[in-house]
Amino acid sequence: MKPYRPNAGIALFAPDGRVLIARRIGDDGPETIAPGFMWQVAEGVINLDEDGEAAARRELWEETGIVSATILGTIPVPLRYDFPPYDGPPHKLAAFAGQDQTWWAMAFTGREDEIDVATPRNGAEPEFDAWRWESLDRLPSLVVPYKKAIYDRVAAAFRPFASARTRPAVEVTS
Repeated sequence: MKPYRPNAGIALFAPDGRVLIARRIGDDGPETIAPGFMWQVAEGVINLDEDGEAAARRELWEETGIVSATILGTIPVPLRYDFPPYDGPPHKLAAFAGQDQTWWAMAFTGREDEIDVATPRNGAEPEFDAWRWESLDRLPSLVVPYKKAIYDRVAAAFRPFASARTRPAVEVTS
């Protein structure tokens, strides 16, 4: 039986209560995207030498360039999802059944010009080509179906951090 990969997910809240989402460029081994389901928040591995918060901050920086964020809360118990079936070429994620995600709610304290999803960091290729602020409640309808249940739980848990005020989403392409 394959193990589950430890992972950190980050719901980054703007002052108006919307959450930063980014559009995936393509598949990453067993992590696939589908037309209409290409958006997600920053997520990534928790390395053996890291705690969850350190991993969440590193992944937020690697995937978005953001360092200006404060912790609002966490879902400390990992939420598990399975990867869809995968029979592609060898890939580092193929060794795992899926991911155990620890989630962090953070408040964005910087300026939007800090956000850059297109620049490679730590030797990794960019995963995203665009970003926007989106209503927390819409996140589950934008992610790939195999992550929807996780995003439903995250949206419910982090609802206190979202404001009732919303504006139309604005997409930013880097």
